[in-house]
Amino acid sequence: MAKIDAVFERLQAQGRKALIPFITAGDPDPVLTVPLLHTLVQAGADIIELGVPFSDPMADGPTIQRASERALAKGVSLRKVLEMVANFRADDNDTPIVLMGYANPIEAMGLDAFAAASYDAGVDGVLVVDYPPEEATDFAETLHRHALDPIFLLAPTSSDARIVQLGALASGYIYYVSLKGVTGSAALDVAAVAARVPEIRARTGVPVGVGFGIRDAATAAAVAQIADAVVVGSRIIEEVEKASADQACEKVRALIVGFRQAMDAATNASRGKP
Repeated sequence: MAKIDAVFERLQAQGRKALIPFITAGDPDPVLTVPLLHTLVQAGADIIELGVPFSDPMADGPTIQRASERALAKGVSLRKVLEMVANFRADDNDTPIVLMGYANPIEAMGLDAFAAASYDAGVDGVLVVDYPPEEATDFAETLHRHALDPIFLLAPTSSDARIVQLGALASGYIYYVSLKGVTGSAALDVAAVAARVPEIRARTGVPVGVGFGIRDAATAAAVAQIADAVVVGSRIIEEVEKASADQACEKVRALIVGFRQAMDAATNASRGKP
């Protein structure tokens, strides 16, 4: 069984929901990426999205844009991101890693070469923001041949037909963008998410993670009662941005522990457990 599938199966048996934090590889410094990955796991992360820095990130708000700029200024490339994953795998072969980024670096490497290198490094899934499902059949098939999960975004404006089309390609989980706009741009409408997630799950048969706009533990707890996973990105990058290099891991640890505890408390309460 693929690692991502195994995580969702285990959590479902426990009555818990996946916590999926996002960080940008190489931010604030390349030497801190692997320690930050381990910190996220120790604090309660179930799956990690690792951002591949890119110079023109269309879906990312100012916070993650600045993280990409800092990483690019220090020479972080797609190949170096894969090296970071391989280094992480030396001590952790269980936590799924999903690369999140844009098509340009992948196209430059070549899709098949990228998929092979990702598998060799220990990547489990790939989310490419600018590969729409209408143009992603080759992408999905290539990833599946290399035992990688192709993960896609859905928006509040996605049609039923598009959801079904995407569900035929996706595996691992689907990332539901909870609001119109870029990352970190607004607070999400929990009621609107609650109405949408069951429709997506029913039409795809794939777990649904919700992200964009989750900025505090209370919102994460509310989303955990609706979705299969909670994705947190910009809020983590803000902690990294504010902290000194020697404090970054501890600041991130404290934040993620708070999210994890709130999510578990909410799901326990919904099941009548103390």
